Amino acid sequence: MSTRKKVTIAGAGNTGGEMAQRLAEKNICDIVLKDEPSIVETLHHGKALDSAQSGAWAGFESEIIPADTWEETADSDVIVVTAGAARKPGMSREDLLNINAKIMRLVAGPAAEHSPNAAMIIFANPMDVMCHVAMDATGFPRERVIGQGGMLDTARYRTFVSREAGVSIRDVHGYVLGGHTDTTMVPIVSNTMIGGMPIASLLSQDKIDAIVERTMKGGAEIVGLMKTGSAFQAPATATMEMVEAIILDQGRLIPCSVHLNGEYGIKDTFCGTIAKLGDGGIQEVYEVAVSEAEKAKINAAADVTQELFGLIEG
Repeated sequence: MSTRKKVTIAGAGNTGGEMAQRLAEKNICDIVLKDEPSIVETLHHGKALDSAQSGAWAGFESEIIPADTWEETADSDVIVVTAGAARKPGMSREDLLNINAKIMRLVAGPAAEHSPNAAMIIFANPMDVMCHVAMDATGFPRERVIGQGGMLDTARYRTFVSREAGVSIRDVHGYVLGGHTDTTMVPIVSNTMIGGMPIASLLSQDKIDAIVERTMKGGAEIVGLMKTGSAFQAPATATMEMVEAIILDQGRLIPCSVHLNGEYGIKDTFCGTIAKLGDGGIQEVYEVAVSEAEKAKINAAADVTQELFGLIEG
């Protein structure tokens, strides 16, 4: 392993494998692909080798190292936790609650023990609740436990807006805050802009409402289409943007789940807002100017997360 910065991806499923590939192609750090050999046997070894061989033509020097033990992940700068059961058709993120809480404890604790200064990005669902579990298991401060959810939901929202408006997605600026479930995410329509113009000046309210509804059901839509799995390309891309912001100390303003401390009147609960990501993790947390109706929905999302966290066994 070189002296470059180091990122561990815990979980070598479709999403973890895609994350390793996307991050390697950025050529900004070395990557450890960690999984349990008792569960996946040599799958993560195969994915790591396959991705490494793509460097010959993709033009990167990043090392991609498969790991069976946590010792091999030591001194990581960022740890991305994807390990967990994926949703199946008809299953909500909440259905995964206790299954993934057990997995999160098994992963987050030893990961933090071997990389005590790492920033930890949580991907497993239900994501906001898993952030609570990870914080409890690691003892990390809020600056170093970050939930990926807003980035993916925002990507879906911007995709649907750009398609409906018939404009480049690069000119759509809007965010999804609140929770990362089909009922608690909050697309912030009130300050969504398209090329500097309010969304309502280009799209009718009926079309905006349909975009919001489709965004909130975006994950379930893909699960229904794939039949045997869930989304992994857009989630991987979104998460690796967060990793890049931290590794390169970019100071990017990114929608993610944060342990709020008074923002929106919410305390001690993970909920989606805008945070500045750079070296070490979260450098600043912002309360976004939203409508009263949107603020009420953000508060309701936090209430649901608190309720679900209280239902976790053990």
